[in-house]
Amino acid sequence: MMIANSKYRPRWVGLATVLAAATTLAAGAAAAEGQLHILNWSDYIAEDTIENFEAETGIDVIYDVFDSNEVLEGKLLAGNTGYDLVVPTGSFLERQVAVGIFQPLDRSRLTNYGNLNGEILERVAGHDPGNAHAIPYMWGT
Repeated sequence: MMIANSKYRPRWVGLATVLAAATTLAAGAAAAEGQLHILNWSDYIAEDTIENFEAETGIDVIYDVFDSNEVLEGKLLAGNTGYDLVVPTGSFLERQVAVGIFQPLDRSRLTNYGNLNGEILERVAGHDPGNAHAIPYMWGT
């Protein structure tokens, strides 16, 4: 496991579900290369989430963090980031979708998509029409 750009270890739970659906950028790259590149907020996952995911899947996780929407957007707009999964806020998601930063989700690979809350999906669709590029994570936190 590699956690870059952070003096803090992640502490919040919940990423394991999202990791299974990691197709936001560079679809299929994780399976092909045996690595999953994630860009997320500091302290958004539990300390053992990545270790447990790697043990269960055999996929190595490269986990980078950011501390503001502006830092995230700067990295993404620089291009060729190689991230498989990115966790922006809704308002910045809308801007990033509009300029074509993200690839569409392949819902056929998201086996638990049907379990997502329809009301929350509708709200996310306000930032990502048709929920083409994003799924809710840490909604309302």
